[in-house]
Amino acid sequence: MDRRKFQRVDAPVFCRPIGQPLFGRRKAVDVSLGGLRIYADDPPKAGDRMELELFLPDQTELVCTVEVVWVDDLPEGSPARHDVGVKFVFIHPTDRERLQTVLKPE
Repeated sequence: MDRRKFQRVDAPVFCRPIGQPLFGRRKAVDVSLGGLRIYADDPPKAGDRMELELFLPDQTELVCTVEVVWVDDLPEGSPARHDVGVKFVFIHPTDRERLQTVLKPE
């Protein structure tokens, strides 16, 4: 049984942690209104909070606060060393609406 409250979508959303200029934009995976998956080479710990900048397909950005829910190691040859699941802790209501528009199935 899937316990997720929000449907996950493979949306064209990219992200970057704020304050880490060497961390280039990476594609977010399984994006929903509840959170998303990201790839990371330096693993955060479950419970860590960070600000993410999300880049939307209309060439705009939004900033949100996320909390790390889980971290899994990835096998050699993967896009990064770790797969990280995060949930939104704070996202401005206007930005949530913009994200929801991106996540609507066509």
